[in-house]
Amino acid sequence: MSDLLADAEAELYTADPDEFTGRRAELAASAREAGEPAVAKQITALRKPTRSAWVVNRLVRSDPGVRSRIGALAAGLREASDGARLRELTAARASLVDELTRAALRGVAAPPAALREEVTATLDAAIADPEVAARLGTLVRAAQYAGFGPGLNLAAPAPAAAAESKTRAPEEAAAEREARRQEKIMEAERGLAQAGQDVQAAAAAERDLEDAVRRLEAELADARQRLAEARRQSYRAESRQQRAAQQLSRLRE
Repeated sequence: MSDLLADAEAELYTADPDEFTGRRAELAASAREAGEPAVAKQITALRKPTRSAWVVNRLVRSDPGVRSRIGALAAGLREASDGARLRELTAARASLVDELTRAALRGVAAPPAALREEVTATLDAAIADPEVAARLGTLVRAAQYAGFGPGLNLAAPAPAAAAESKTRAPEEAAAEREARRQEKIMEAERGLAQAGQDVQAAAAAERDLEDAVRRLEAELADARQRLAEARRQSYRAESRQQRAAQQLSRLRE
């Protein structure tokens, strides 16, 4: 990859998506002026990310340690061979996804629940799917892992280990069920926590609107008083005008 293309990707997938299209055209034009028409074409072909993809890209590009942490956990899940280790790594996975989701949304004002869910699903998918992990930093849309299990080691056992595998199968199946159950519990807990945050945000918004309504009602009452006083003054001025006109008329007779 050329430096111009790498620099363009770094800028476009970190900057706000609202600025993507205009800035992409500027970078492509700069590449053409630099005598790199092929690179300009590649830059023009870069696709604008959704907001959820953008916050994940921004996180990965601003913190180089994110990729290595996701990769290490994914490797551990693939290599896990017993239920206890699998449960430990499943809990670590939920903790890491929560931590990275909060970091990705830091600086985003009042992120909606849908955005938070898409970011969480994308980070979860990056742990389970190497193809998603490879696209971190240039994601165009949110990802969701639809494979079997949370990145488990599903390779077939070697012939020499077949007997041992049959013996361990019920235990591993039970461990996998327990791991999935724990993951569902953690997902439900995340949903409950998010719902609590949404309730608090809605209550705060309601209080702000109530305060705004009270201020507007007070301003309206004050405006009505000023209008009534202005009408009284107008009536008095018209009365004085009429009396002055009548007096002038009598003096001219």
